[in-house]
Amino acid sequence: MARYFDVHPENPQRRLVDQVVGIVRDGGLIVYPTDSCFALGCRPGDSAGVDRIRAIRRLDDRHHFTLVCRDFAQLGQFVRMDNTVFRAVRAATPGSYTFILPATKEAPRRLLHPKRKTIGVRIPDHPVVQALLAELDEPLLSSTLLLPDQEEPLTQGWEIKERLDHVVDAVVDSGDCGTVPTTVVDFSEGEAEIVRHGAGDPARFE
Repeated sequence: MARYFDVHPENPQRRLVDQVVGIVRDGGLIVYPTDSCFALGCRPGDSAGVDRIRAIRRLDDRHHFTLVCRDFAQLGQFVRMDNTVFRAVRAATPGSYTFILPATKEAPRRLLHPKRKTIGVRIPDHPVVQALLAELDEPLLSSTLLLPDQEEPLTQGWEIKERLDHVVDAVVDSGDCGTVPTTVVDFSEGEAEIVRHGAGDPARFE
């Protein structure tokens, strides 16, 4: 059964954050809130965790996973950007955007798009995620919690606990999350291409 953590949305309890991070470090798969939707998350090098996310969401190998990063310095370890893209991405973070960018050698190879060698990255604007990332000291490999039989992501922690009790290791609840995923901007060719309109204002990239 998944452990359930009721975490304060603005001042996350350190004791609970430590416990959640311990589960992640031990190879656990968690559900956690972001500034757009709930997400599934595990350590980037956790191949079993990746397989579990694929199974829960029924994803194929063309799916872009996202590295959820604490700050811009951490994000820059995993993707390549020229000066123009750097400024555009920097101006929009933290926020409800996911950026698809060419990966560096530090990015986990099995997470890259098989042909394009790109990866999704983001820096969320949410106190609970930031607390988890600060304690973990590495990104979370993530995917929006959108189940195959659902048109919209689940929004309430207790419902997620009921639905996924035997397939995840922890559910972190800090109140309802929205149903609108991030805006996805593809910079892999140097110019901004909006792949998905979502919670982040796309106007700055149009």
